[in-house]
Amino acid sequence: MRRPARRAPASDAPHRPVLLTEVIAALAPAGAGLAVDGTFGAGGYTRAILDADPALRVIGIDRDPGAIRDGAGLVESAGGRLRLVQGRFGDLDAVVRGAGEATADRVVLDIGVSSMQIDQAERGFSFRNDGPLDMRMERAGESAADLVNDADEAWLADVIFHYGEERRARAVARAIVEARRRGRIETTAQLAELVAGVVRVDPASGIHPATRTFQGLRIAVNDELGELVRALHAAERVLRPGGRLAVVTFHSLEDRIVKQFLSARSGRAVQASRHVPSVERPAPKSFTPVTKGPVLPTESETEANPRARSAKLRAAERTEAPPPEPLEAVQVLAALPATAALRTGGRR
Repeated sequence: MRRPARRAPASDAPHRPVLLTEVIAALAPAGAGLAVDGTFGAGGYTRAILDADPALRVIGIDRDPGAIRDGAGLVESAGGRLRLVQGRFGDLDAVVRGAGEATADRVVLDIGVSSMQIDQAERGFSFRNDGPLDMRMERAGESAADLVNDADEAWLADVIFHYGEERRARAVARAIVEARRRGRIETTAQLAELVAGVVRVDPASGIHPATRTFQGLRIAVNDELGELVRALHAAERVLRPGGRLAVVTFHSLEDRIVKQFLSARSGRAVQASRHVPSVERPAPKSFTPVTKGPVLPTESETEANPRARSAKLRAAERTEAPPPEPLEAVQVLAALPATAALRTGGRR
């Protein structure tokens, strides 16, 4: 009999997000104004912003209802300076308007799954703790188990290859389809063991064979790259001139989108891929760079928190130019090449 999933014990110590010092330096939060933490999580960035200046107010947004619930104590201690909203950071401009605000002065985004979600086996994000194959940030809609057991083999291969950057994606998808004929794949351990039988990695690397497959499925379940593209455009719309945007990413797909967006919006040409050879037409510069290239964590931070090793920070300052049209090339970077019909073999 399989033991029930064990929830990681809660810690009394405040969660310290990745690149915290560098993010706060890039945002330069000072004076009266409004900051938006689009990925509230455990409130690490929000807490630092509130501490930076007693005149600052924060709107924290998170898709996970648990994060909003767990943030109640910080709301109370902030004395009216913090409002939490359950929602998607791709809608952050609408959330700001819904709160009765016209513009924001600072926006911070920490992309991807949070440490708390990874540590909770019952959420199904991690292959290291057996639990239900879920991965839904909002705990609603299709789960990873739904995709693994119902999606077409070609669609699964595309997800694992393009979102997970797994070279053995076709072999993994084929193994999934063969395994589910014998019974549904319902747990993270089942899927991780299945992938480990197909993908080989150097044991010295410390990388689990299922890492990329889990990443691809998680991104697909939550439309993470699409949300990132929408959030960048939303931040562009809501930030006042002189307002700042800081984005922390954890893998190359996310960073590529942020880099291309900020490059194009600061006046440099953008090309999504060889499949989209044309560049965007020149547009007024809506951002100027704050960071020169990506800011990386220090060696001491990665030693203290191995999850920080792949983190990159990019930041920019809003100009007075009106928001240009959405960037098609950046939207292409977030899109899955497979057609919608491939999702379930044309059954939808």
